[in-house]
Amino acid sequence: MNIPKTVRTYSSALAAEDCVAGTFRYDAATGRLDWSDDLYALHGYSRGEIVPTLELLFSHKHPDDRDRCQDIFAAACASGGYFCSYHRLIDARLREHRVLTAGEALVEDGTLRAVDGFIVDLTSTLHWETERASREAVEGAVGTRSIIEQAKGILMGALRIGSDAAFHLLATYSQHTNIKVASTAADLVQLANDPNQHALLDTFIEELRRPSEIQSGTDSVPGR
Repeated sequence: MNIPKTVRTYSSALAAEDCVAGTFRYDAATGRLDWSDDLYALHGYSRGEIVPTLELLFSHKHPDDRDRCQDIFAAACASGGYFCSYHRLIDARLREHRVLTAGEALVEDGTLRAVDGFIVDLTSTLHWETERASREAVEGAVGTRSIIEQAKGILMGALRIGSDAAFHLLATYSQHTNIKVASTAADLVQLANDPNQHALLDTFIEELRRPSEIQSGTDSVPGR
């Protein structure tokens, strides 16, 4: 499977954070969907056990997240460009995973050519981070911590950074603007979940990066 360098970089960076990262490629002309071995494993299958299709891919999304995931994917296929969604995945053994799906749709002359992307299993990482946040009393409410973890996952995928670096961006922005981390995280998650707000999401992420860059005096966080 010929995965573009950008997608390989995203998945490799997150895999370095002890996350399982599987890649996929959808050929619009043939309708063929190719999965890496890790993506088969993430969905609870072995290569050769099933034939991956878009229908199968979306059938494994949590029912409450499925429509949103399909809308985000469809919007990217229509206009081209980068997409990202944080959601739940139910594997063949009915185990729930908290994952980040990201990729890029190639559209030429108004026609979709291909979609390349990856899915990262953040379940263990986010569980560990939530436990640490609880111990350190970063935020008291479980719901608030969940929003912050989702925002971190979005930043990890969009900027190809680790979990600690993602939280640092949120915390530094909060200190610089006097806006609570939870409020900033909620705004980021809301934008990421709206397929019509990709441009605004990009602008918001750049805004999050600015205080950290000013603080360090360098562009310390990888660009998109």
